[in-house]
Amino acid sequence: MTVESMKLNMRMNEFGVLTNRKRALIALIHSLVFLGVAIHGFLSPKAGILHESGAVGDFVLIGIYLVVAAILAWLVGVSRCARERIYFALCAGSATFGLLRTIFGDLAIPPAQYLRVILLSSAAGVCMWIVRTLSHPVAEDILE
Repeated sequence: MTVESMKLNMRMNEFGVLTNRKRALIALIHSLVFLGVAIHGFLSPKAGILHESGAVGDFVLIGIYLVVAAILAWLVGVSRCARERIYFALCAGSATFGLLRTIFGDLAIPPAQYLRVILLSSAAGVCMWIVRTLSHPVAEDILE
């Protein structure tokens, strides 16, 4: 086994969840879509279910945020490399702030809206870095 093939093998095994370019691109698209949702949150301030009678939609949203934040936290645990862990931790933090915003409202936690946008912007940047890492061309003689 040559040094170059060992380096390639190490890079390919570096990631535990985002193991190929397709998965990383899907993660990037998700990050950008939810970044758009977070930015849209500035147009629709949340009162929080603790400060007004919560509609059924708010309780459904809380359930979604709980599931998403739990799955993302689990993905942080199963990730292998630091880039992957950072990406999922940023996404989990954003989902957690979305949950807190839905429960307590924007008046109780004013920075929650901003932190969601900052965390998702950072997650998109890290994911672009991951996509770029997985997009490097592979020499043909290494694959043989």
